[in-house]
Amino acid sequence: MPIRKLLIANRSEIAIRVMRAATELGIRTVAIYANEDRFALHRFKADESYLVGDGQKPVAAYLDIQSIIDIARRAHVDAIHPGYGFLSENPEFAEACAKARVKFIGPSPDVMRKLGNKVSARLVAEAAGVAVMPATGALPNDLVTAHSLALSIGYPVMLKASWGGGGRGMRVIESEDQLESAMAAARREALAAFGNDEIYLEILVLRARHIEVQVLGDMHGNVVHLYERDCSVQRRNQKVVERAPAPYLDGDTREALCALALRLARAVNYSHAGTVEFLLDVDSNKAYFIEVNPRIQVEHTVTEEVTGIDIVKAQIRITDGAEIGTAESGVLRQEDISLRGHALQCRVATEDPENKFTPDYGRLTAYRSASGFGVRLDGGTATRAL
Repeated sequence: MPIRKLLIANRSEIAIRVMRAATELGIRTVAIYANEDRFALHRFKADESYLVGDGQKPVAAYLDIQSIIDIARRAHVDAIHPGYGFLSENPEFAEACAKARVKFIGPSPDVMRKLGNKVSARLVAEAAGVAVMPATGALPNDLVTAHSLALSIGYPVMLKASWGGGGRGMRVIESEDQLESAMAAARREALAAFGNDEIYLEILVLRARHIEVQVLGDMHGNVVHLYERDCSVQRRNQKVVERAPAPYLDGDTREALCALALRLARAVNYSHAGTVEFLLDVDSNKAYFIEVNPRIQVEHTVTEEVTGIDIVKAQIRITDGAEIGTAESGVLRQEDISLRGHALQCRVATEDPENKFTPDYGRLTAYRSASGFGVRLDGGTATRAL
């Protein structure tokens, strides 16, 4: 049966973005919202909306799998789109959807376990012949062993969460005395954001470009790439400026990176949207695989602008069984996908200038969005205070 009613298990700009795609496809939309988001725009953009995780804190509410599944049943939805963050890389959520006979718009639980976990993804990449960054496996709670593993790859190191993205759990560790406190903080942050506190260490390349290749796979074994994005400009390990294509890549390097991304995707029979990320060492010009994000990303918008392909619509159509290369999927064959121009995405977030510019919230007193020819605005919402 085709998707006629879609629940978006997320909030803010990505929820609104998915709703737009669904509405254009003639699909009814269902929103969920935490109590603190009861005045949020995504709630009112949807055809229906339901309170999720009543009595829980905002993040916990959107991580409440059983509550979301109960709403999906109550609303009689056909599919769930997880957006990014929260449960988007959680294989247990995908399995819960399957048990409830609700389509999950994303890769299978098996693929998510192989690629959503960064430690496991490294093993897949190595088996596929893709160069990886020197790193440890999942760190044990035993600090003596953790110290030994850190020394084995050499300081400085980057501490990362095994699950999820968005810079959550990431810490630069320059010396041995910083490891213990950084591990504790990273575990807390990862657990709060993704429901899993697994972390690992990776060697830190000080002069690197961060490149990611967008891939799309269908349920028929076809996979294509939509070229690359540069996301080297970051703040606190959060991407703040993304550009497509990467302006410094020559044709041969671009072709090689895209081929590596496809090789990795084919190794696990990947379906739906995903991003294969690489670090390009500026000094050696050698590229290293770092992770796969088996979901849509914030920066998918710049790829849409330079390829003309609506990635979110493609996700929905692929879930309905459409094959890449046909009009039904909205995705061209690889040889017909081309780059047209350049696109730049800038994220706007709030910080507290009186507290070392750390991320914070507060009341907006004035706001004026960008506008004009060639400007695309994927906005979220501010919650109205009572």
